[in-house]
Amino acid sequence: MAAVRVVCGGSSDVGQVRANNEDAYRIVDELRLYVLSDGMGGEAHGEVASAIAVQTVTEHCAQLIQAAPGSARPANGNGKSAVDAGSNGESSERAIMLESAVRLANKKIFWSAEKNPAQKGMGATLTAAWIDGQKLTLAHVGDSRVYLLRGGDLHQLTSDHSLVAEQVRRGIITPAEAEKSDMQSVLLRALGAQLEVEVETGEQGLMARDVLLLCSDGLTRMVSDVEIAGALQAEGNPQKAAENLVALANENGGADNVTVIVLRLEAEKKNWLSWLWGGAGKNGK
Repeated sequence: MAAVRVVCGGSSDVGQVRANNEDAYRIVDELRLYVLSDGMGGEAHGEVASAIAVQTVTEHCAQLIQAAPGSARPANGNGKSAVDAGSNGESSERAIMLESAVRLANKKIFWSAEKNPAQKGMGATLTAAWIDGQKLTLAHVGDSRVYLLRGGDLHQLTSDHSLVAEQVRRGIITPAEAEKSDMQSVLLRALGAQLEVEVETGEQGLMARDVLLLCSDGLTRMVSDVEIAGALQAEGNPQKAAENLVALANENGGADNVTVIVLRLEAEKKNWLSWLWGGAGKNGK
């Protein structure tokens, strides 16, 4: 299997309507870890919730990797697992680590709101992508999304934890009706709402030339999937692609904060020495 490298870019904007940006994102190149969060609560400090979310997830994952590179269940000072109980035993090590980090972020947001009355009601969505070799591990709460663009086709890898999305899944309303619903902002699952949260995790094999997109709903409410796919195909530079998508959301109304991370997987190019050695070996010399 050919090695791949990840080239990424990110962009965030307040949009055309909101007074402050409650979105947050973090790119940790050395871990190939990418986290995006959309805060909720407005004056109740949604931006605090999203900041706690991305910081907690990135720091916790880094600590787990450093403490036990080959294990998803490193011991803490009490000799107990540092990963929350209740994780699916069939999950990969990375999925267990990521789920643990998201659960911790949920608790920190909940505890912060409990201690600070001004933060009552704050919460956040969270979407995290962790690449290990050519395997993608996802963890997800809320309606921020991850997409995969492969061979010109755009696939949504996450399921929205929202009221309208659940209504669509049950056949109560159509996707077209969901797009026009006044209930789009009603979430069934978010960080900080309760002390415990159900975290959706998943894994996906990756290939060279794949493009991944993490985004807040400020993009998907303003820009159609067709437009998203077109923008990702039109621009090969991930940073410029991210900026172009944010600009497109603003051009279409910018009704919410918009945050985008674009990842492009590229085949590792061999240097001339590895080519020479490979050629020599092939000829049996």
